[in-house]
Amino acid sequence: MVMKNLIHRLPSSLALEQQQETSLFWQQCQRLYTFQPIYQVSGRLLAIELLTAITHPSATEKRLSPEHYFDALNMAQRLDIVREQLDLLLQWSHFFKQHQLVASVNIDGPTLLEIQHHAPVRALIARLPWVRFELTEHHALPQEEMVAQMPELGPLWLDDFGSGMANFSALTELRYDYIKLSRELFMLLRASDEGRSLFSMLLSLINRYCNGVIVEGVETAEEWQQVQNSPAMAAQGYFFSRPVPFSQLESLVLALP
Repeated sequence: MVMKNLIHRLPSSLALEQQQETSLFWQQCQRLYTFQPIYQVSGRLLAIELLTAITHPSATEKRLSPEHYFDALNMAQRLDIVREQLDLLLQWSHFFKQHQLVASVNIDGPTLLEIQHHAPVRALIARLPWVRFELTEHHALPQEEMVAQMPELGPLWLDDFGSGMANFSALTELRYDYIKLSRELFMLLRASDEGRSLFSMLLSLINRYCNGVIVEGVETAEEWQQVQNSPAMAAQGYFFSRPVPFSQLESLVLALP
C-alpha cells in the first residue's frame, strides 16, 4: 500500500518540479528592446513598433518567444515591463514630437485592464500622447466601457488580425484606430488569384471598423507594390527594415524614395 501511494504521488511531484524549473527559466530571461518602422503607402514614415527580444543567459544567441515569456510572468511583473517600455520611449519624446510620429507597444487585454488600477503607469501614459497600445491575446479583449474609463490610453490598435483569435468577432469588440493584418493572412491571400482579389475586398471591409489597415510582414518589392495598390493605409516588414536598436532611431528614413 505504501509503494502504491508513492507511485501515485510521483507524477504530481514531477509535474510540480517541472513547473518550478520552467518558471525559474523564464524568470532568468533577459529583455532587449528594438523597433521596426511602419510606412504609409505614400512612403512617409507613420510610426515605429517597439519590439521585445527575449534571451536566456544559457544561450544568449537564441531568441525566445516573447509570448511564452509574458505568459510565464505574473501581473505585477507585466506591469513593471510596461513601465520599463514607456520609460524607454519617454527618452525619445523629442523625436516623436518633432516628426509627428507615434510608437506602438504590444499589450494583452488583462494587463491593459489592470493599468486602470496602476496610477504610476497611467501617469506615465498621460505624458506620452503619441504612444499607441496594440492589443494581443484577443480572447481577452477589454470591454469598451472599461477602456473609456482610461482616456489617457488614447486610440487603440488591434494586432495580428487573421491570426489565432484575432478574427471578425474582434472587430466589433472595440473601436480601433488602426488594425494590423497578419503576415499569415497576407501570404494566404497572395497564394491564388482569388485570394489576391479578396485581399482588397477584405481591407475595404476592415476599413469600416477602423481608421486604416496596416499590413504586416511585407518582405519584397512585389508585396509592397500590392499593398500600395490596395485599400491599405500602411505596411511593416523586413522589406523596410529588420528590428534595430533604439540607438539608430534618429537615423531612420522618414520618407521612402
